[in-house]
Amino acid sequence: MSDVNMAAIQLCGDKQNFILDKKDFKTGSKGYYGTGKMVAGGKRYQIGIQVVEIGSKPKPKEEKKEK
Repeated sequence: MSDVNMAAIQLCGDKQNFILDKKDFKTGSKGYYGTGKMVAGGKRYQIGIQVVEIGSKPKPKEEKKEK
């Protein structure tokens, strides 16, 4: 098996694969992202892909309440 993560985008009948890199988002969530350009239906498009693992964001620590 390959260690490369890919996402296929199909737009206007044209299909292109994009490589996804692992990403630790600023919010604390984990996932993958990829960017690129493709031609579909005779037009050029810029593609941005974000894949976020549900439940991967760390739970906030509860602050101790002072009496």
